[in-house]
Amino acid sequence: MRILYAIQGTGNGHISRAKDIIPALLKRAKVDILISGSQAEVKLPYPIRYKYKGLGFCFGKNGGIDFIKTIKQNSITNFIKEVRDCPVTKYDLVISDFEPVSSWACFFKGVKSVALSHQSALYTENVPRPPYFDLIGQFFIKNYAKCHFNYGFHFKKYNQRVFLPVIRSDIRLLKRSTKNQYTVYLPSYSDDRIIKVLSKIKHVKWKVFSKHTKTYYQKKNVYISPIDSAKFEKSLASCKGVLCGAGFETPSEALYLNKKLMVIPMKYQYEQHFNAAALKELGVPVLKSLKLKHLKKIENWVESDYKVSLSFPNETQHIVDYILYDYITKKRLALI
Repeated sequence: MRILYAIQGTGNGHISRAKDIIPALLKRAKVDILISGSQAEVKLPYPIRYKYKGLGFCFGKNGGIDFIKTIKQNSITNFIKEVRDCPVTKYDLVISDFEPVSSWACFFKGVKSVALSHQSALYTENVPRPPYFDLIGQFFIKNYAKCHFNYGFHFKKYNQRVFLPVIRSDIRLLKRSTKNQYTVYLPSYSDDRIIKVLSKIKHVKWKVFSKHTKTYYQKKNVYISPIDSAKFEKSLASCKGVLCGAGFETPSEALYLNKKLMVIPMKYQYEQHFNAAALKELGVPVLKSLKLKHLKKIENWVESDYKVSLSFPNETQHIVDYILYDYITKKRLALI
């Protein structure tokens, strides 16, 4: 069996998850890897067969997306060409982790595809939803990388097609400790904004991993570092708490490591507001934005010892086998 595994490369989470999914796939089939997007700092330790520009967004510095930069860096003409050139017909199965080029190539070329991503879980049964409706956000999540069959990841097993997070081996093997420091990953905020707010809480050390710097520097009790996977993992393992966006991978890893967690969903990023709704239901504190008016809530979180305890067992091979069996069974029964 020959599989094309297509990964969204706009953020680090998809590639981080792929580091454990790929070896599970390789135990069952021959696998070629496709990546589209170019904003991830995490490197994939496997050969990449296809590299596309795809369609993605750019992080801003005020808590949301930089729409002007996003428009400048995306080309619909180039995307259409990549979809046309993507060789999905060569494969027995195409698995997409929210990757648009392969998904739309399958759509136009009549190839059945499988979604295996966090986004695939968001509109399934019993999943918590944001308290407001975003028509554009809903359209984006449902159609950005549309597939025929959908399997997803979330913080809980809300239904039979939703699996618990894949916690990569690098995180599972970390030696945990608890120092008086907090790990911060808020890529949609400028360093200046983060420093302005967090430096007001003086009795702790803030270790900030930033997409907006290439050098290390310190202001007061805030330490700014460029993104570095190994150093970020060590900081996660040794910190007292994690303050981050309401993505999926970093909150999952923080919960797995039994760290205090507080999240701030990105503006205009509907997926993160789904995640924030689910995390809030689990008891994780959620901030609307990083502003001085919310400083007291951050201080209360720092002073609190409350943690949300969840168990994320290693089920990666089981998940892969379940999906392959389900797909092959449907194919044999001519249901696809």
